[in-house]
Amino acid sequence: MAALHMTRRSIALLLPRVAMATALACSLGLSACDEPPADDDKFAKVTIKDKEFKLELALDDTKRFKGLSDRKEIPKDGGMLFVFKRAEEREFVMRDCPIPIDIIFLDGSGRVTAKHKMKVEEPRKADEPKTDDPTQDKYEQRLKRYNSKYPAQFVIELAGDTLDTLEVKEGDKVKLDTVALKKRAK
Repeated sequence: MAALHMTRRSIALLLPRVAMATALACSLGLSACDEPPADDDKFAKVTIKDKEFKLELALDDTKRFKGLSDRKEIPKDGGMLFVFKRAEEREFVMRDCPIPIDIIFLDGSGRVTAKHKMKVEEPRKADEPKTDDPTQDKYEQRLKRYNSKYPAQFVIELAGDTLDTLEVKEGDKVKLDTVALKKRAK
């Protein structure tokens, strides 16, 4: 019984030291402390014109291709943030999306290069079979292209008509952690 009591006491004395060592390791920038919380793996907070949004992240080609396709609704403070490895001129389409979407293209520093109100497209028709090659896919070819005008590294998609209330203009700065996001792009 004495040994058990001694072990509990030893643990109680060690806990503050372990907590201090963990805090010191984090302050020194060791990698285990650099990992974002689980929630940050899927979402990013972005501020546009003093309004905060919690946006789903699209960090790889698969997620970027799918985007908000097939969504029936987008929360007023939600949407998606597409993050690319480098800034390039980009085009987005309304592939398989039954609701309107507002889109904002941003350069590598978070400045708006272009914005558009994307309209719902007619669904894929029976004579437009899906192909692995987008250049041969009739459906893909007929979709309207929404262009970034200038090289864009980030793209934000929001619920349709959100741009009407935000009054975003080209050149405006959107608040987001560009450095951390760029490191996570695949």
